[in-house]
Amino acid sequence: MQGICRRPCRACRLSGLPPSEAAALILFLLLTLVVLAALAAVAVVLLGPVRRQRAVRELLDAADALEARLRAARAEIEAVAGNEGRDPVGDAMREMLRQRLWLREYGRRASLAQLAEVRSSIDAARDRIEQQLNQIERARLPTG
Repeated sequence: MQGICRRPCRACRLSGLPPSEAAALILFLLLTLVVLAALAAVAVVLLGPVRRQRAVRELLDAADALEARLRAARAEIEAVAGNEGRDPVGDAMREMLRQRLWLREYGRRASLAQLAEVRSSIDAARDRIEQQLNQIERARLPTG
């Protein structure tokens, strides 16, 4: 007796299982695949906000660190050059304020790529300030 099929399908012939057992196995595998896909979808839905929250937290931490560095840089620059001339620290502080305002307005719906872009611009601003401070430090060193 061959089971429910009149003629065994290819899967039954290859597996060596009776058609009813092969059908049950195929059904089990399909259900397993559906459950795994559902679990993957749930993981994406649940982990998406976690990644966004982490990106926003790291962005705010970077902005806080830049602000602290800018305040220290302003004091160092003023100690050397006084209050005259262009204020690169003030420019950077205004840019950072623009980024914080953008984050407050658009941060909840911003993509991870947009958050990463803002983070990169904060890191670039910090690098520029560090370069300027290094130039000031080199200028302060006695030549010898």
